[in-house]
Amino acid sequence: MNHLPNFKYELEKKEPRLGPGGITRGVSVKEFKASENLAGVSMHLEPGAIRELHWHANAAEWGYVLKGQMRTTVIDPKGEVSTDIFNPGDVWYFPRGFGHVLQCISSESCHFILIFDNGDFSEDHTFSITDFISSVPVEIAAQNLGITQEKVKQLYQGEAYFAQCELPDIYSGLASPRNEVSLVSKHRYPLGSQQPIVIPGGGIQRVVTQKEFHIAKTITGSIFEIEPGGLREMHWHPNADEWQYYIQGKAEMGVFLAEGQFVKDKFEKGDVGYVPMGAGHYIKNVGTEKLIVLLGFNNGLYEAIDLSSWIGGNPRDILKGNFGVGDDIIDQFPKSGQLIIK
Repeated sequence: MNHLPNFKYELEKKEPRLGPGGITRGVSVKEFKASENLAGVSMHLEPGAIRELHWHANAAEWGYVLKGQMRTTVIDPKGEVSTDIFNPGDVWYFPRGFGHVLQCISSESCHFILIFDNGDFSEDHTFSITDFISSVPVEIAAQNLGITQEKVKQLYQGEAYFAQCELPDIYSGLASPRNEVSLVSKHRYPLGSQQPIVIPGGGIQRVVTQKEFHIAKTITGSIFEIEPGGLREMHWHPNADEWQYYIQGKAEMGVFLAEGQFVKDKFEKGDVGYVPMGAGHYIKNVGTEKLIVLLGFNNGLYEAIDLSSWIGGNPRDILKGNFGVGDDIIDQFPKSGQLIIK
């Protein structure tokens, strides 16, 4: 008997990795078998704490800030260094291999979600600056850094991963100097400030693709808000897998895999869901408060085909013949796209 895949993972119930000022929980295809092409991390940093200087060899990183104020510094292959400040609702994107560091610079702790465009990605196997320097011969590190071998030995040995730093101020490079005020920078996009798509069925959607955020060529992000009882209608994505993080509320999510195969589960705050490319699915708010879901897609462009749009665009005779029913039922079918149905 073939067992259907599980499209739910309780990320925030996972045993965390702890360090000075930081907590992280990650999920890849190793723990979540359905998540073949995307991986995710939920990370917390205390004020001043950093996720140390590092890079990812096999994945780009897309980040979304849930709480607190963050500072990132990133270097690209041309040697250009960018420092940005992020608030709740802001998004960052670092292409694969770009060196970067994350720091919480608010007086409250920070919480953010990371999405990676490789299901086999692991936060436990990144390339860290302390690990790199302490792994090479001492004389090489000394020559490279311009310090004595004795001073090299005083540096942190191994992978620091998290480290506690002082809160920065304007004199310590709080952000890169700019001549003009701007909402968007090379690595930052204010998704939470975007004017949303307001959906009559009871919800809103914000989407950021590479069209709005040019550097984000491999990941599209979206925030969906659905009122109680609302249904993100049956649909599918022809160009991407979908990775979900449930920020608030309770949901039912169902995935259709063809040949009568269907998987349904309940989701709540802190859970992760996954939908393979092309698989039909829906999300319904089954709670009493607004449902908020963060969605990540492994494609820089967003594509979706909604069931109501498809039905509404077909001739009446086609629908009658396809479903084997008369006008009385066909007349009740949707005539155009709905996106969210109350």
